[in-house]
Amino acid sequence: MVKASFGTTAARSVNERKFAVLFFFLLAYLVLFPYAQHTGFPYLSFRVFGSVITVLSIYAVSFRRGLVLSAVVLAVPALVQRIVLPSADAGVLPILTNVLSLAFDVFVVVAIFRRVFLKDEPTKEAIYGALCVYLLVGFSFSNLYAMLLAVQPHAFYLDPGLNPHSVPDRFDFIYYSFANLTCLGAAGIIPISDQARSVSVIESILGVLYLAVLISRLLAAHHARDRAQVDRDAQ
Repeated sequence: MVKASFGTTAARSVNERKFAVLFFFLLAYLVLFPYAQHTGFPYLSFRVFGSVITVLSIYAVSFRRGLVLSAVVLAVPALVQRIVLPSADAGVLPILTNVLSLAFDVFVVVAIFRRVFLKDEPTKEAIYGALCVYLLVGFSFSNLYAMLLAVQPHAFYLDPGLNPHSVPDRFDFIYYSFANLTCLGAAGIIPISDQARSVSVIESILGVLYLAVLISRLLAAHHARDRAQVDRDAQ
């Protein structure tokens, strides 16, 4: 009975912190990605790590059975992409994989966003969910840039003085995506085609708008709590 109770309590604790767990795994994925560009044990370990994040993403949107089933179906290509880590310019298969993986990322982003921002009062876990959305948007746009490169081989230009290679790889697009999302600017990577420039501008705008919406949502919740406290004190 004690063991069963302990297991139930632990499972409930993980369920209540699933956004926090997903956030730290996404952050670790971003930190560890540069070390996955090699063969051997580190590469294999990182592939497993990417698969764990996909499973955690499914668990994070397990609010209803329908959401879980849809997430599982869309997760298959995402698992393929994170396990194989295909190059951005390898042909039709990586394009299809990127498209389906992007669909999974967008599905997870929308599901978490609706869950987090429809709450009347944001909790600590809801804030972690909002941070997960922010990181997932960055990873989603990196997939979109990889698709652009596959369709338009000269969509991006790498400055040879700042890059040891001439063709952008997966981490180049992750770096470029988060640099755009945070409006910092990605030194050494320049969008050349009109489509690449358009997507880059859209991501920068979304990054600014998302932070503005998140901050305003938190401030509104804070003021609502203050008003409720004042009303209780006045009674």
